[in-house]
Amino acid sequence: MKRAWVICLLILVSLSTANIFGGETVKEIRIVRTPPVDRINSHYQGNRPPLRSNPLLKLPPGQVEARGWLLSQLRLMASGLTGRLPEISRFLQADSGWLTLKGRGWEEMPYWLKGFGDLAYLLKDPELIATARKWIEAILKSQQPDGYFGPVENRDNNDLWPNMVALACLQSYYEFSGDRRVLDFMSAYFRYQFGLSEEKLLPGSWQKLRGGENLESVYWLYNRTGQGWLLELAKRIYRRTADWASPILTAERDRHWEESSFYHGVNIAMGFRYPGVYYQQAGEPGLLAALERNYRQVMEAYGQQPGGMFAADENIRPGYGDPRQGAETCTMVEFMNSFESLLKITGQVIYADRAEEIAVNSLPAALTPDLKALHYLTAANLISCDSSGDHDFQNSGTLLSFDPWKYRCCQHNVAFGWPYYIEHLYLATSDNGLATIFYGPSMVNFKAGNLGKAVRIVQDTNYPFSGRIELTVYADEPVAFPLYLRMPGWAEKASISINGGKPREIKAAGEFAVVEQTWKYGDRITLDLEQSIKVHFWPGLGQAASIRRGPLWYSLEIKEEWKRAGGSDDWPAWEVLPASPWNFALLLDPKAPAKDIKLIEERPLDYQPFSLGSAPLVLEAQARRLPEWKEEGRMVGKVPASPVSSRQPDTRIRLVPMGCARLRITCFPWIKAN
Repeated sequence: MKRAWVICLLILVSLSTANIFGGETVKEIRIVRTPPVDRINSHYQGNRPPLRSNPLLKLPPGQVEARGWLLSQLRLMASGLTGRLPEISRFLQADSGWLTLKGRGWEEMPYWLKGFGDLAYLLKDPELIATARKWIEAILKSQQPDGYFGPVENRDNNDLWPNMVALACLQSYYEFSGDRRVLDFMSAYFRYQFGLSEEKLLPGSWQKLRGGENLESVYWLYNRTGQGWLLELAKRIYRRTADWASPILTAERDRHWEESSFYHGVNIAMGFRYPGVYYQQAGEPGLLAALERNYRQVMEAYGQQPGGMFAADENIRPGYGDPRQGAETCTMVEFMNSFESLLKITGQVIYADRAEEIAVNSLPAALTPDLKALHYLTAANLISCDSSGDHDFQNSGTLLSFDPWKYRCCQHNVAFGWPYYIEHLYLATSDNGLATIFYGPSMVNFKAGNLGKAVRIVQDTNYPFSGRIELTVYADEPVAFPLYLRMPGWAEKASISINGGKPREIKAAGEFAVVEQTWKYGDRITLDLEQSIKVHFWPGLGQAASIRRGPLWYSLEIKEEWKRAGGSDDWPAWEVLPASPWNFALLLDPKAPAKDIKLIEERPLDYQPFSLGSAPLVLEAQARRLPEWKEEGRMVGKVPASPVSSRQPDTRIRLVPMGCARLRITCFPWIKAN
């Protein structure tokens, strides 16, 4: 017996010494395109047969906790526009039709509540939760005997669109609280829809174009109740929703672009995913092919620009694809939501890449750093956020100044961008494991392995400003489960080490690296994603050049003059005007375009890293002024086709992450370097 104890002690000492001095060698790493599509997670609700199994599943609100700069975004939201919007929004007052059931109550309140509620759940803030509950209870109490709910005016107009947004609010509330009233409420409402005649179900307007939101809610309820008639309703809803499986861009719509609701930027950002939503029921691969074809069609014509967006300053307009045209803030958050939805349906990394590109580049630039004001349009090339109408946009008037009082839809809908993104940092996998999706300082509590043992993982990182991610596992007892590490499409080189052991190089851009083992308390996984500087050329913009390092695009550092433009002392509006030159062309060697672009500054992260004064990273590039590249009104001129020439002297320009700059040039003309 004594000898056995000695042997056990020697083994423990050997293991401890290996951990302290040499770490562990990574025994096996599998590279997979997606988690299994033929398995069903034992602990989290996914699709119920006959719907296709989800390779990735969302965890309930509250199980993912933001830390570091991500937590700063949530806290700034709470103290800024989203958390305090009832102070200034006329749609969130006591006379709202959502409270009184009299008069107007359209999309604005549920737009806001969709993000505000999830913000409250993520922060676990009692005051915010109580405010969200006030509106949730009003929705639940509004249900009529036949199942319809919401303001009477919407029923009189036979408009189901606002209720589609409200259903998303109820789903998050149920996932957070477990309040079964939500299931009964939604069942009654869908019975109401089931009883509508074909011509009265989604007859036109936004509800027809956005019927896929309704479809997702039907599937959500079916997965929790198993009511077979819901799948019949789902077929009807998809049949009655506008056709997003056919090509979006057509010659006929080009001729009548102003009238075509298919060309509305927000509708595209939402609607293109609907064939993928219905794929879960229909199982036709052609539906996935159709949505990807449409995405690429739109991006090739209007998305030749950094930041993940496409040029639609209301509608897309033939001939207006330059990166100065911009995109609505609503379009950003809806595009992110579509990618997050498709990620769970398909398990494909590319949808995480697309959502992340918007989140860490375009979305921060759409708001002031204190998150107290936003503007309607954000563009990759933008030299003046003024309140004039002296810009070539579809709409007239103020669209670019930062104003908490204006931009009705975006003012409310922006609320769900960051909360939904943070809730997707980690997703459960169909084989009872966990996938790290969006990297950032955070923590997650989840059930793992076949027995559903409780596990916590803490992620320490400055990503996206650094490529090093450290994950530490905390479990009361050893537990075996697969850990899926997303390898972003830009990450050509990466390495993984366990407990300080020898790193193993990984080349799996656009796929998952899977480490499957029995995890113990304190196990540490280190992932290094090499963030090399790259230059991307845009063929649809005359070969204009943009600079990228890891997930971040870089913009010319333009000095900003912030000028008060109305509002109140508590809620000011701002113009941001240029205080330094902007019309530079990069000096590039086409054979090695990135060789003279250097990282010259790395700063500790501030509470809000997405501001010009606290940009964590600064690059330097060689350039020359290009005098013939001029303003057109208050708008930057179109990017000249490259290569260009200039007799101006060489100079070094500073480049900051796109999301840190409220004024920016991110698509540059370029000169051939000698």
